[in-house]
Amino acid sequence: MTMHEDQPSEPAPQAARPAREDAPRQDGPRQDGPREGQRQDRPRHDRPRGRGRPPGDRPKRREISGWVILDKGVGMTSTHAVAAVKRALNAKKAGHAGTLDPLASGILPIALGEATKTVPFVMDGRKAYVFSVTWGVETDTDDAEGRPVATSDDRPTQEQVEAMLPRFVGAIEQVPPRYSAIKIQGERAYDLARDGEVVELVARPVQIDRLAVVAHTPERTVIEAECGKGTYVRAIARDLGRALGCYGHVSALRRTRVGPFTEDQSCTVAALEAADAEANAAILRPVETALIEAVPHVPVSRDMAMRLMRGQPVILRGRDAPTEGKAYATCGGVLVAVGDVERGELVPHRVFHLGGTAPRTA
Repeated sequence: MTMHEDQPSEPAPQAARPAREDAPRQDGPRQDGPREGQRQDRPRHDRPRGRGRPPGDRPKRREISGWVILDKGVGMTSTHAVAAVKRALNAKKAGHAGTLDPLASGILPIALGEATKTVPFVMDGRKAYVFSVTWGVETDTDDAEGRPVATSDDRPTQEQVEAMLPRFVGAIEQVPPRYSAIKIQGERAYDLARDGEVVELVARPVQIDRLAVVAHTPERTVIEAECGKGTYVRAIARDLGRALGCYGHVSALRRTRVGPFTEDQSCTVAALEAADAEANAAILRPVETALIEAVPHVPVSRDMAMRLMRGQPVILRGRDAPTEGKAYATCGGVLVAVGDVERGELVPHRVFHLGGTAPRTA
């Protein structure tokens, strides 16, 4: 599990690691008929293609842009979640804003079409999680899937846990889990760990804004966390268990917020698959939703919008216009570009071609 703060809470686990490559077909000498046990191929023009559906019957992928805030269930990979949303909305292009491990549930923002250009802004946003720490066992993965590497009969009281939490709040140094996606000399740490190599990861600066106990039993504590990009919830549980002298690992994890996106905006894969195209289009959130909390907004004229669309900078005017930093521009309520403000000019880094997009907010 890679509870990245580009990842998540409660009730939990079970992950699958599918991995399969189809062997290339090898053509042998031509034969008059199939060998014993060999399949007789039909003529090429009779073979169904794709998923058994003739190409003419497949619905054409749509140019659709916006955000789907998915409530991912336990057991589903982020890649499979993206594919399910893409299929349900028949969208051409899709991607997610921060991996959520199969063991975890919760918010997985999925960008469609032009919204994929705003993914970095969401990934840089604050995250919120609810997670359960099971005491008495530390595992090599720091979650319930791993192999126990240390045990203890001691169990902390709620007061002891609460007294220890401030040590992990603020700007701290955190050593990522051995099983993480961090690269070491070009290889993922989890690949090295699975191969039995000793993985030594250096501590990295992370920001944890809040930790609070919401439930406690002798065997388990449920904690809410608010943190920044790059924080590993599994590492919080591991380090908290070591500090308390009783060991611990994450046994359940749920992500409740990513940047501007929250649980009350979310939907499930099952709901998407059961709804019609019109209902699914209605749940899309505008592309610029990803930018609202991250960067200032500036309205521009049509002429300025055309310049930005051509990649040319424009001078920002007005008392409220930013003079530096990042900003995004809209024309008539439609997102045009996002870029850097340099000496009063907006230099576009990303431009948007929004035709059939999500409904706009007022």
